[in-house]
Amino acid sequence: MKSSLVFTTLFIVFSNFIFGQSNFSDNPLNAVFETKDSKNFWEAFDKMEKSKQNPFLEYMQKGSPGVKGFTENRIINADSLFAVVKKRKADYELSRNVLDGISSKEKRVRAIYSALKYWYPNAKFPPIYFVYGRFNSGGTSSPEGIIIGTEMLKNLDGVSGLIAHELIHYQQNIKGKDVLLKWCLLEGGADFIGELTSGESINSFSYKYGEQNLDKLCQEFTARLKNADHKDWLYETSKKDDRPNDLGYWMGYKIIESYFNKQKDKQKAIEGILNINDPMQFLKQSGFLDVYIEKYQKSKKEKYDEFFK
Repeated sequence: MKSSLVFTTLFIVFSNFIFGQSNFSDNPLNAVFETKDSKNFWEAFDKMEKSKQNPFLEYMQKGSPGVKGFTENRIINADSLFAVVKKRKADYELSRNVLDGISSKEKRVRAIYSALKYWYPNAKFPPIYFVYGRFNSGGTSSPEGIIIGTEMLKNLDGVSGLIAHELIHYQQNIKGKDVLLKWCLLEGGADFIGELTSGESINSFSYKYGEQNLDKLCQEFTARLKNADHKDWLYETSKKDDRPNDLGYWMGYKIIESYFNKQKDKQKAIEGILNINDPMQFLKQSGFLDVYIEKYQKSKKEKYDEFFK
């Protein structure tokens, strides 16, 4: 999940407890942008030199649900945050005023939420929290909502596209075995519908590489898609070639796009993409890898349909 914001890859916890939430508003106009944690952070930041105790204790204690959702594995605790802020004061200062133009982005996100409501009437809309962490995450989706690591922002370019991607994760209920294909459909689906509703692409570099190396990558993916190992496709690479991280987003997008283009009822297609019961059958319906699957099966002296069992 990259953008011009120089985000680190956002870590998504794959859990139906997080995705498919039902305790959020179903009205796109109720979208919540919570920025109070930014104000609290800078109040603590400005007390660092004269306070006898850790000023970020108050930041943590007064924190929104977003701070609580960002604590485990990211902020850790007030002492950990204090240590990083002292070491990287100048880096934090770069984002002091980054949220000044957030009101215009809020309007844009409400429009994106409304677009999703058109495509998927059952959509739920989580709150969006802008919090400060330790420069180790651009953001995440959590049971609390969408959480953005504000210290990572250089500007607000790409924020709406990023939020659109994360928003789709809350709607998804993708079943099936935990294999590469499933995770690529999850991320590719979020990219595809996120782009459909926002008009923004957040993974342009890996997508360009994918298109330039389509034949080679489709052959490799066909042989790998039933495996649980996601290296070289999601989040990390083995450095065996010059590929970027997260090519699985591109591959999932291509499969999703092929499926979507084949369906006459596009709203029903979106519902199907968000609620995939059998990733292998979905792949078959998309037809995207048919040529490669037929070739792969022929090399194993097996029939085409046997691949999907």
